[in-house]
Amino acid sequence: MSDLARWEHFQHVADVGVRGLGATLAEAFVQAAIALTAVVSDPAAVRSEHVVDIVAEGEDDESLLLAWLDAIIYEMAVRHMLFGRYELDIRGTRGVGRAWGEAVDAARHEPAVEVKAATYAELSVAQRPDGAWVAQCVVDV
Repeated sequence: MSDLARWEHFQHVADVGVRGLGATLAEAFVQAAIALTAVVSDPAAVRSEHVVDIVAEGEDDESLLLAWLDAIIYEMAVRHMLFGRYELDIRGTRGVGRAWGEAVDAARHEPAVEVKAATYAELSVAQRPDGAWVAQCVVDV
């Protein structure tokens, strides 16, 4: 992970913005995924007990980000899991990744909300003049 890698939330009227920054596009997407987990619970509290393969495809970087986050949201919902660690390889408009996590433990994870979907609101994937990548959108909670 580069020195640029980090995630953050940003304000939105009714939902939550997730933003990932990284030295590469893939690293920014991974950080956005960690920000997604942080909407629900503390990613650092999630144990890496199980690994899930995640594949996402889009027509461009923005739609790939939405597909990546929606694939994670889907896996969280159907497996009743949280993920605290991710890796991703992006080739063109296809991402192949993995998510490590565990079954939700309500007492330990104290889930705040359920994320329903990544949205087009505030959707942006861009490289800054300093070379860092920023990937963001609002998620529906």
